[in-house]
Amino acid sequence: MSISENVKRRMAEGSWTRRMFEEANMLKKKFGSDNIFDLSLGNPITEPPEEFKQILRELAANPLPGMHRYMENAGYEETRSAVAKQVSLENGIHCRADDIIMTVGAAGAINVILKTILNPGDEVILFAPYFMEYDNYIDNHGGRPSIVRCDENFLPDLNQLDSFINKHTKAVIINSPNNPTGVVYSKQLLEEISELLIKKEEKYNSDIYLISDEAYSSLIYDNLEYVPILKLYHRAIIATSHSKDLALPGERIGYIAVHPEIENKNELVSGLIFCNRILGFVNAPALMQHIVRHLQHITVSILEYQEKRDFLYNSLTKMGYQIVKPQGAFYMFPKTPIENDVEFVHALQKHNVLTVPGIGFGTPGYFRISYCVDRSTIERSIFGFRKIAEQFKLS
Repeated sequence: MSISENVKRRMAEGSWTRRMFEEANMLKKKFGSDNIFDLSLGNPITEPPEEFKQILRELAANPLPGMHRYMENAGYEETRSAVAKQVSLENGIHCRADDIIMTVGAAGAINVILKTILNPGDEVILFAPYFMEYDNYIDNHGGRPSIVRCDENFLPDLNQLDSFINKHTKAVIINSPNNPTGVVYSKQLLEEISELLIKKEEKYNSDIYLISDEAYSSLIYDNLEYVPILKLYHRAIIATSHSKDLALPGERIGYIAVHPEIENKNELVSGLIFCNRILGFVNAPALMQHIVRHLQHITVSILEYQEKRDFLYNSLTKMGYQIVKPQGAFYMFPKTPIENDVEFVHALQKHNVLTVPGIGFGTPGYFRISYCVDRSTIERSIFGFRKIAEQFKLS
């Protein structure tokens, strides 16, 4: 056997998002890119802000001495200081450079956190629907996922959360705005989650970390505001990236921010830095660190995404699709009119519209649409959505 049984099984289960991406490439070769409406992958077509390009040009023309060398495994102090300043502004709590570890994207950040805190058999609670790679990340480090269901509005069921937390619970991962639903968690909900975790820590005499995946935290609509998690829970850790707010998914630049008053902070931060190294990341990309330190207050156009959301949501709901209106990110998660969401996604595919079945996010009976594509692709996909709505008699 050339590969492990675990890897073989997980490859077979696979990532539905990547599977649809591969199918999209095959269809594009067969019918031409202009005739395929790929709404499957969260790969923004938005270009980085002009400020990014300007700093990149300046660095290319006037390179800093040694700017491509190794640095501290935590990242450049100047970059961490800039990040800490922004995190402090957003969370209303004073963070320093020592509270920040620069990482290879949010995925790298979450893997570093889990490697640092998990013992074999520790449980990590996820709220379904969830980004399915979380399951793999937990498995990477010997943990076990524990799946709590959400209600019809995709908000965590706190009664179920209460019953699921036990002496083996080491962490809860939240993702707001959420992939795949676009739902934003309210301050009240996050306060209730925090209070419950504090109660459970006391009951089991344990440490329970709240890991907040904030990859989409800058993409919030309808005048809703970012909820500062560090202000709400004493054992909170932020994992995030600049993939979405600066449209840099391929550059793999992100960071970890730990609560500045977290218990045993020095040991935790040392562990995070150590794991950043031994997982093979070594350090976050040097060039990107030099750039993003100047862009902590910059983000791509939120209005553009909101307009795409409104067009797509209004178009689909008029056809009869049942959708919880997204409040952030660039996804929506409609209900499928038939029980088998994979069959439904394949039906859409016959009209060259590519989406991802809900089973790929731990929640069958739904499908994910990604609208981080150009407006023309969204508009031309409407015909296929309408034909399927007629086929399944939605209206």
